[in-house]
Amino acid sequence: MEASAEAAAAAAAARTLRWAGRAGHLGGVPRAVVFAAVGAFAKACASLLNTTTVHNADALLRLVSARAPGTPLLTVSNHMSTLDDPLMWGFKGFPTSDAKLGRWVLTAEDICFKNVVMSYMFRLGKCIPITRGGGIYQEHMNEALDVLRNGGWLHTFPEGKIAQEDQPIRRLKWGTASLIVRAPITPIVLPIVHSGFEKVMPENSFFGRRPPVPLCSKKIDIIVGEPIEFDLPSLKQEASTVPHDSSSERKGWPAITPDGLDEAAQRWLYQKMSDKVQSVMERLRKTVTNLKQR
Repeated sequence: MEASAEAAAAAAAARTLRWAGRAGHLGGVPRAVVFAAVGAFAKACASLLNTTTVHNADALLRLVSARAPGTPLLTVSNHMSTLDDPLMWGFKGFPTSDAKLGRWVLTAEDICFKNVVMSYMFRLGKCIPITRGGGIYQEHMNEALDVLRNGGWLHTFPEGKIAQEDQPIRRLKWGTASLIVRAPITPIVLPIVHSGFEKVMPENSFFGRRPPVPLCSKKIDIIVGEPIEFDLPSLKQEASTVPHDSSSERKGWPAITPDGLDEAAQRWLYQKMSDKVQSVMERLRKTVTNLKQR
């Protein structure tokens, strides 16, 4: 039993190829090539073949390229297609092909890391695999924390899955909130909401499937919000007063965090923070909807 578990762990490690995501891998040349190619593709789709309008782009550009050294950036957005990332970074004026400035992003392991070739390419593209159902304390989340610990830029889709209908922002998964709390340096949290990528890559348009290539002549709107402020000391203090509830304990959660929060307190804290992020994103979504109707 122990041997099979070790074999499974070894197979997972081989499949996710974490070593290929290191900046110094082969002198950084493969990563630079991937970013140049994917960046050109994103520019073509977002800026040439479709019309993309970005509201408050300066806020994103400033934080990506000129934030204080060592300060991590965590961007969050809604998820409307399989091509949201990288296309949402393909607008005019954004350094899409710059591998050093480029974001890290959480990606579904079962989609992007199916085999060694895909794993290698996505690792070069600064993607971190996330195991569906693996929980917010899974091993891969430690990679995301490493990005924030080193002052990097991490992007997440906290809704957890694609939704192409024009509907309110769904209840967010707690993984993003846990990263904000657990990061050694609290990151700048920047919300982004977009509309239009669901038309560029619709889920059911080509014989009930996605089209083989992105569609053209669509209108894309992206709105960048302002950083979301969290008073973490006060929130943690409030969380510490939540009664313990052993009936809802989750596998893999720490019994007590370094801040002294038990599982019930952690769940309360992550939900509270997720609700705030969701509320901000929903306001941005309504703003985008109003802009499209003008």
